[in-house]
Amino acid sequence: MRTKIALAFLCIACVSHQWLQAQPRTQKDTDTSQINRSRLKTLVIGGSALYGAGLIGLNEVWYKNSPRSSFRFFDDSQEWKQVDKVGHFYGAYHFSLAASKAFRWTGMSQKKSVFWGAMTGIIVMTPIEILDGFSEEYGASWSDFFVNIGGGLFLYGQHALWNEVRIHPKFSFHRTSFAPQRPTLLGKSFSEEILKDYNGQTYWFSVDIDKFLPKGNRYPKWLNIAVGYGAENMIFAQDQQNLEVGLRPYRQFYLSFDWDLTAIKTRSKFLKTLIYFVNMIHLPAPALSFSAEKGWKLHAWYY
Repeated sequence: MRTKIALAFLCIACVSHQWLQAQPRTQKDTDTSQINRSRLKTLVIGGSALYGAGLIGLNEVWYKNSPRSSFRFFDDSQEWKQVDKVGHFYGAYHFSLAASKAFRWTGMSQKKSVFWGAMTGIIVMTPIEILDGFSEEYGASWSDFFVNIGGGLFLYGQHALWNEVRIHPKFSFHRTSFAPQRPTLLGKSFSEEILKDYNGQTYWFSVDIDKFLPKGNRYPKWLNIAVGYGAENMIFAQDQQNLEVGLRPYRQFYLSFDWDLTAIKTRSKFLKTLIYFVNMIHLPAPALSFSAEKGWKLHAWYY
């Protein structure tokens, strides 16, 4: 329901990551046994300020002029074929990843930085659900809360299993014919449609194949295999509402190649930051899709 809010806070996390990349590096950066308290203090104060500003801005944009109510829950788990839930998972994961890198910058050990990064990704999303709970228009969502937890645990779990990330959540978007039918809900411009039109959103799990193979394998490190999920034929949140206007919503599943840009080695801080951001996106690639509505379909390029 609130994917765009998750993405807004994800942007804050990304800005924090870019700022950390710009900070001077010293030999102590490789020390995993001693925390740089000055850096930790900077991170806590700076992160808290950014987060507080984000919550204030969120209240001004979303809640200030909305009617308030006593705290309540609203079950939106059956809306939009759960594409919005996958969006929450994606946002929580990448927020956790950015936070873990920030903790690592302080000199915290890899294990602890991933743990606290995952916890941060979960904790920072919780106040949003609380604000929703006091809004007459929304209501708190248990399903949102659980997928937020899932996003943080997905990062932590991979490090617990493999001591690294091997499966990367990614996002892609294409414009559809549905947004013009309900522009207020699905977006009036490209920038709005990216956040609002779930018909055009696809979420991916990009698998680092070479990391699952024996050491010394010759599989190209830059070529991943990705599985994707999306849905189509939706101008309303509920299936029944769409059926009443002649639309039959359906889920779509994808299998595609994916380009792993982290295989590019560079010392440039600018390029490292650019790669970090772009690698959150599934770039155009050949794909095979399946849906109950259309069956199997081969795409020369899909995004």
